[in-house]
Amino acid sequence: MTLEAISKNFFLYLSNSRVLDKLAKRWGSKFGADKIVGGETFDQAIPLIEQLNNQGLHVTVDHLGEFVNSEAEARKRCQECMATIEKIDQNGLHSELSLKLTSLGMDISYELVMKNMHEIMEKAQAHNVVITIDMEDSTRCQQTLEIYKSLKSQYDNIGTVIQSYLYRSVEDLDDLNDYHPYLRLVKGAYKESGKVAFVEKSMVDDNLKQMIRKNLLNGHYTAVASHDDEMIRFTKQLVKEHNIPNDQFEFQMLYGMRNQTQLDLMKEGYKVRVYLPYGEDWYGYFMRRLAERPANISFALKGIFSK
Repeated sequence: MTLEAISKNFFLYLSNSRVLDKLAKRWGSKFGADKIVGGETFDQAIPLIEQLNNQGLHVTVDHLGEFVNSEAEARKRCQECMATIEKIDQNGLHSELSLKLTSLGMDISYELVMKNMHEIMEKAQAHNVVITIDMEDSTRCQQTLEIYKSLKSQYDNIGTVIQSYLYRSVEDLDDLNDYHPYLRLVKGAYKESGKVAFVEKSMVDDNLKQMIRKNLLNGHYTAVASHDDEMIRFTKQLVKEHNIPNDQFEFQMLYGMRNQTQLDLMKEGYKVRVYLPYGEDWYGYFMRRLAERPANISFALKGIFSK
């Protein structure tokens, strides 16, 4: 096993620690997390969104949440999402909202998560805000897609995420085809078994290219969410070869990462959206970012020694 693989497994293991998650809430967004998280509240994130918008970049915000296990907490997260939707509209922000179904009660009951999602979707529809359901680990994939399909049959302003490291993902694209989906295509950031996911990076990359090609050629709006230069080059070449208009796709990147590339793509005429998370529950997200890219560890070290 390579050092990079060991590092990835280590941080993915840490990301699932409830004890460390609780400790992180006491620390606040230190240890470099403040460089990739937009603040602990949406109000703190608003100036960052405005700055990104003024540069020509679009945004999707995500109220971070891990380990929600009570109905009261799930309802609180629902109210937070609805308040965020209102503020996006009130402040004239070019921003969508991303959310995780587990933060809204999916692990508690189907009735609870659907109640929360319908309230959020009604609010989003009223304020003309697009909602993206984030994908979580493979054990929740099927239920997430079933919920997405149910909501997509009622609301147009909703998308979801497909992860290329799962064996099932190309079949999922075929299954979603009739729904004319808005999809964010990613490699995936959870620790998964070789029984359900590719373990070789080259296979994950090849599968992502296949997914990008399929979704774009099917005529569906596609968010290519990758910092990988090869994936960006592949997408550019694909849309050029098939005369796919620029308003059928966008590039998405994480806040605080590859900032110049984001601006360069925007100046070339491509739509670029920045994924900007916020909230007190930053720990799990931060650990998964460290697992994805060893260079991100430098953010943590700078945070430790600058406090």
